[in-house]
Amino acid sequence: MQSATFTLSPSLRLPKPRRQSSATLNPRFDRIRASVSSNPNNLTPHMNGTLSASLPRRSWSLSSSSSNFKLRPWTSMPLVDSDAGTSRFEVRATAESAEESSESSSMFKTLELGALFGLWYLFNIYFNIYNKQVLKVFPNPVTVTGIQFAVGTVLVLLMWGLNLYKKPKVSGAQLAAILPLAVVHTLGNLFTNMSLGKVAVSFTHTIKASEPFFSVILSAMFLGEIPTPWVVASLIPIVGGVGLASVTEASFNWAGFWSAMASNLTNQSRNVLSKKVMVKKEANMDNITLFSIITVMSFFLLTPVAIFMEGVKFTPAALQSAGLNVQEVYIRSLIAALCFHAYQQVSYMILQRVSPVTHSVGNCVKRVVVIVSSVLFFKTPVSPINSLGTGVALAGVFLYSRVKRIKAKPKTA
Repeated sequence: MQSATFTLSPSLRLPKPRRQSSATLNPRFDRIRASVSSNPNNLTPHMNGTLSASLPRRSWSLSSSSSNFKLRPWTSMPLVDSDAGTSRFEVRATAESAEESSESSSMFKTLELGALFGLWYLFNIYFNIYNKQVLKVFPNPVTVTGIQFAVGTVLVLLMWGLNLYKKPKVSGAQLAAILPLAVVHTLGNLFTNMSLGKVAVSFTHTIKASEPFFSVILSAMFLGEIPTPWVVASLIPIVGGVGLASVTEASFNWAGFWSAMASNLTNQSRNVLSKKVMVKKEANMDNITLFSIITVMSFFLLTPVAIFMEGVKFTPAALQSAGLNVQEVYIRSLIAALCFHAYQQVSYMILQRVSPVTHSVGNCVKRVVVIVSSVLFFKTPVSPINSLGTGVALAGVFLYSRVKRIKAKPKTA
């Protein structure tokens, strides 16, 4: 009967065990944990079996760390498979988002490049129109060119002062190397304005289409670059087209013709010098920085020459005495100067994004756009033969830009 009083049935709760001595049990432990984690040999076999039958299986999750098995959280799905599925989802989502961002970035670059080409052409059109209007009533090309460099200098200083573009640190040796480039850059723009003041805009740009002819000759003379037969063949329609357009040009005069030719010579000399002198450019001397420095130097080079050759004739009093509308001349001169600097700045920005061949093709298209727009705006009389000569010259320029990338095959022994 005594043994019956100690029998544990499933319907009865376990009696609370007596508190053991501190030598065998840490008092901070939970009572149930302490009783379970104690030596099971202290229980009789009958009690051990009865205890196993009376307690639910889940209650053994309360066992202490001294057990031989490790506790695992209750879950109906393996954690490894869940993590693997999440990882596959994340990798797929990352790949798709990277592809979408790449496509959007490529589309944005294409739109940006198209906008730059459009601005390049637009600034050229406005420059040639307003510049021609100023030169018609104010035939002082040296002063007009000096004003354009002055406005460009102000824009460059603002760009550097407002940190819109990094201000370069230029040494005296670099300035000495840039000086020849600034001289030919100044002469090139001066001769262009001299030609625009003498002949029609369309004829000036038709003559300037012969720039590849001077580029090939100067590169062979000073850089040792021997042109391929394809390049030489492409010069034939350029020279022939310019000659045909010159013979049939209604506004032809020798001063305008030779000024445009001199502009070609000086502009291509600048390109050759930039290759020959500025081979080892510093990291802070990119094309835009180089153009900005040249603009400032050109202003200081041309201003005293303009005052010496033409005097101070751009004051309101001088313009009024010449019977000119001061406000109109000033506004048109300012717009022409802003467009003059803007189109060259955008041209260098495009050159940083595309290859020289693509830039050359774009320059050819730009010349076509300028010629057509000037003919329409100024209602320049153009004969069919003159149009044919201009078209042949421009086709030759396009052909030159395409065949120039064909490299000559090395001679084998």
